[in-house]
Formats: sequence, C-alpha cells, structure tokens
Amino acid sequence: MPSASVLIPPHLLPADGRFGSGPSKVRAAQMDALAALGPSVMGTSHRQPPVRDLVARVRRGVAELLGAPEGHEVVLGNGGSTSFWDAATFSLVRTLASHAAHGEFSAKFAAATSAAPFLADSHVTRAEPGTLATVAYDADADVYAWAHNETSTGVVSPVVRPAGATPDQLTLVDATSIAGAAVVDLREADAYYFAPQKVFGSDGGLWLAVLSPAAIERVARIDASDRWIPESLSVQQAVTNSRLDQTLNTPAVATLALLAEQLDWFADHGGLAWAAGRSRASSDHVYAWAQARDWASPFVADPAHRSPVVATIDLDPAIDHTAVIAALRENGVLDVFPYRKLGRNQLRMGLFPAVDPADVEALTACVDYVVERLA
Repeated sequence: MPSASVLIPPHLLPADGRFGSGPSKVRAAQMDALAALGPSVMGTSHRQPPVRDLVARVRRGVAELLGAPEGHEVVLGNGGSTSFWDAATFSLVRTLASHAAHGEFSAKFAAATSAAPFLADSHVTRAEPGTLATVAYDADADVYAWAHNETSTGVVSPVVRPAGATPDQLTLVDATSIAGAAVVDLREADAYYFAPQKVFGSDGGLWLAVLSPAAIERVARIDASDRWIPESLSVQQAVTNSRLDQTLNTPAVATLALLAEQLDWFADHGGLAWAAGRSRASSDHVYAWAQARDWASPFVADPAHRSPVVATIDLDPAIDHTAVIAALRENGVLDVFPYRKLGRNQLRMGLFPAVDPADVEALTACVDYVVERLA
C-alpha cells in the first residue's frame, strides 16, 4: 500500500502509470515480442541474417511510417541523438550552421557546431523557454538546424525550409521526441533524425535519420575531403553500413526489436495519422484541463506552439510541484517531473502514442485529487 499522505482511490488510478518524457512507456506486447524474438537475434553476430533482417525491418518500417520521399534513405548509427549532433557537426556542416534554440536540446546542437575548430562560429537565434525560435534565411549558412519538438519545454516547431533557402543549404531537424507522432513532409528536411526511446517506446543506444539525396551527397563530399572524422562519428560510415542493413559496431539489438514491434503496431492501426491522433487527443485533453483550473496553466502560451507529445503545465506558486509529484509517485503515477534545468514549479507529461488517452484522463483526475488534499 502507498505510504503517501494522500492515498488516491484505486478507481481514479490509470491502468498504466508511466508518463515519462523519455525513456517512455514500453508496451507489454513489445516485451513479449522481444522475448519471442530473443533466441534468434540476441547473442549472435550483427553481420548475419537474423539481425540484418531486423535492421531491414526497422529501415523499411520507418520509411513507410514517415512517408520518406523517393531517394531518401533511412540510416542508423550507434549512439543516440547526442552522437548524431557530433556526427552531423563532422559530416554535414561544411562551414557554418544557423540554429534556432529555445530549449536545452536545440541549444546543445548549436553548442556542438560552435565548438568545432574547423567550422565558423554558428549563428544562433534564441528564444526564452516556452516560446518558439525559428531560423530565417542566412546567406552564410550551409546548414539550418532546429528541433521539431523541444522536449525540455514542450514547444513544437514547424518543419518547413526557411524562405529563400537555396538547394545547397541543408535543413537538419531533431525529431527525437516527436518522430512517429506528428505528420511531417520530409521534402522539407534533409536530415530528420531521432532516437527510439520516446515515441517508439524502445531503449536508447541508436540514432536514426531519414537523409535526403542532397544530404547524402554532402556527406560523401565532406568524407572525401581532408577533414578528419572519427570513424564512429562518420555519417558516411553509417550510410555505407545501413545500406547493408547493419551498423558500424554491434548495435543494441533489444532496442531494434522493441522499435520494430512499435513500428508494426503503428502500421497495423493506421500508421502515422493514427499515432499522431492518439497523442493529439491526449494533449488536447491536458491543455483543456489545465486551462479549466485556476491553479494550473499551460507553460507554452501560444496554442500553436504547444507540443502534442510533451505537455508542460505550470502550477500556482502556492502548490509545491515536488509534493504533488511525490504523492503521485507513491500511488504508482510516475515521472511527471519538469525538466531539471528549467527550474519551474511545473508538471511535464509524456503523451506518446503508447500512452492510452484514457490513462491521461485518469492522470489529470489524480492530479486534481492530490492538489485538493494537499491544499
């Protein structure tokens, strides 16, 4: 039994209390699929058919789900999105990158390109957390970069090339926490990249990117230049190996298996529109719920900029978010804490497609119950 000072009645509790913004909820069916697949892929060579078939299944599933245009390739690499920032710094930025930064993760990629000794100082357009920054045409840049969804703040950005951008200016879009839960036109992005521990309910340890022909050509040109690139951070190595349905080094095979199962689940239920609709139903509920209370409000003021997958809700200063979160956790409702560096009196809820919208409604009912009793 919970030892909390607030005991939430069982009939109010969600069937599954996991609402983390990443790593996110892993469905039981994914774990069952991993157990069934395990003997054929775990503990065996990733250069042989069982694992390569799994990689091919993932590449095909991502391309179909996201509607990859003709000529675009799904590429996998070891490491998560942080590794891709470094890989892109080496392999995709020719001289200068122009970034939009309005949160922790969009700023980190900007910091990586700014620190590279072989690149010019990056141009960075910044906005305060909770608001949106966008890139505009920049004649000096050969790369534009921003996050489709800023996980730290719950701000969503449009995936649209800057007006006036030339064919030689690439767009790199960090979709780590939203790929697979928002309809996107990949003709607007030359690298749409993500890791699988958010929407896809998998584990970390891999990055995936849908690369355009222009991005693939840029990678090859830089690889053939005199720039030194660590092999483990070479996008060209990732392209070469992905075309063979493998990764440079041994991949996290369980991560691939969980990802493949989630891709199949999406496909079986209607694809990207269905997955995006699940998240949107949940986020619409949360934002409406917050606006209907005098002690809560959406952190992102502009409704058009509110994320469909990560909802950030500010609480009245009289309500201690740490007490609310502790009471929820002791009742099995987990991981609704704000991003640590933001330092706000806030709840942050992961609303990925695997999270049942009915559980989201239960979550908000639980918050109401806790706040009323703590008050």
